[in-house]
Amino acid sequence: MPTVSQHYGHHAASWADDKALATRRTAAPVVLMVSGGADSTALLLMACTSKLDILDGRGVAPIARERLHVLHVNHHLRGKASDGDEAFVRELCAQYGLPLCVEHAYFDDESGNIEAAAREVRYAAARRYVRELCAQTGAPRTAARICTAHTSSDRAETFLMNAIKGSGPAGLSSIPRRRNIVVRPLLDLTHGELVGYLQVHGQPWREDESNEDISYLRNYVRHRVMPVVAQRNASVCKTIGAACEILGDEDAFLSQLSAQAFRSCLRKEAAGALVLDARRLAAAEVVIARRIVRLAIKRIDPDARPGMRHVERVLSCVAEGAGSVTLPAGIDARIEFGMLAFKAPAAREGLVADWVTVPGRLPLGGGRMLVTEPMAVEPGCDIVRRARELAAAGEVTALVDAAALGFADSDSERILAGSRGEIPAEARLARLWVDGPAPGDVMCPLGMSGRSKKVSDLLGEARIPVSERAGVPMVRTAPGGAVVWVAGVRADERFKCTAATRVAYLLRVVDAE
Repeated sequence: MPTVSQHYGHHAASWADDKALATRRTAAPVVLMVSGGADSTALLLMACTSKLDILDGRGVAPIARERLHVLHVNHHLRGKASDGDEAFVRELCAQYGLPLCVEHAYFDDESGNIEAAAREVRYAAARRYVRELCAQTGAPRTAARICTAHTSSDRAETFLMNAIKGSGPAGLSSIPRRRNIVVRPLLDLTHGELVGYLQVHGQPWREDESNEDISYLRNYVRHRVMPVVAQRNASVCKTIGAACEILGDEDAFLSQLSAQAFRSCLRKEAAGALVLDARRLAAAEVVIARRIVRLAIKRIDPDARPGMRHVERVLSCVAEGAGSVTLPAGIDARIEFGMLAFKAPAAREGLVADWVTVPGRLPLGGGRMLVTEPMAVEPGCDIVRRARELAAAGEVTALVDAAALGFADSDSERILAGSRGEIPAEARLARLWVDGPAPGDVMCPLGMSGRSKKVSDLLGEARIPVSERAGVPMVRTAPGGAVVWVAGVRADERFKCTAATRVAYLLRVVDAE
């Protein structure tokens, strides 16, 4: 967020700043996105013959001709008319001596929202072109610019469209002046002003007949709503633009506060899942809490589009201290044990029961992996202390005795082999069974002197939500056999390492690579 001095001040740059700006000015590419319509045609002319503010610290200034490059995307949505747009842009670039990159895109019935898909294609092509140009010139990508021809008319239309559909401050702030390297230097000018500019300069442009189709919301707002509003305020585009600036600044500030609050609430994050402190979230201001919920959903699935009703339902559960909500993209939000857990469908998948060899690796789902390794216990090594240290470190790790599992004989010959730091062949051929908790599972938890306990009770004491228990890995001697380790909770007393241990198995749950 800029300060008052940064936003309103006009300070002279130091010599070092001038030198740095000059380096960027002569090296970094400026890509103009030109469709051939009036606005983008005016953008090209102004970039070549006038001054623009591309938000690189120089203010309104000429752009060196060698920096300018043009990108045109032919979407092939209007048949010969699309090809005509391409030919027009080619001729225009030839007239002004600008290098041109033309990309072609094709869409079918499965492309969904064509307008949104086409927009994604254009920006992806622009970013790709910038990467190529920066690689050729050696210029830093952050100094490059992608210029679009959005106007204050576009901004006002987008504001009204989002208001009609329902939106918060982010949507009502409409089109920003800058997003990373994408800048919009014409945002203070209306479409009418740019048309007048082209007429004065005798420059023709292309018209898109689909812009007259009011079945599209933008065209409806442009042709039916804006004229009515303009009867009350002829400067409505400028007025709405000023409101968008204020909303944009305040939205950015609230986003910054929300990101800090999100980090303070975050208790655990893994692939496709995260856990927030529900009590802390309940104590947050509503405006911040709403943004925290949205941040959580976006962290799990950046393409998810939660509506206000989804966020409100999640916060209702937070206030009640219980409940669950199914969110867009199949994300599950659930309150248990004072925590708010978000999980994507993939993270909720149950474990696939299977054998794991020693040594070996077994995918557990949810971005996790079980890794097993045999360890020869050297003379003088305190394996019991080592096991306690691993447990105290909080890692999802356990050390179990191979002989107790029946994979390394404990007779004098095997003990002698172990004392030389060797791992008996039987221990190298070991395998363990991995699945999830089953009704009636009982084990002898380490530290309870051989007393038995239900696994379900252990999971409850460990405050593992019921919805997550199916994903807790259970390592057993065999299918339906004795529980060796409840991963992340407790190992079984019967398989613990002792002073007599000569071969141990190190069991670890790690992030899958």
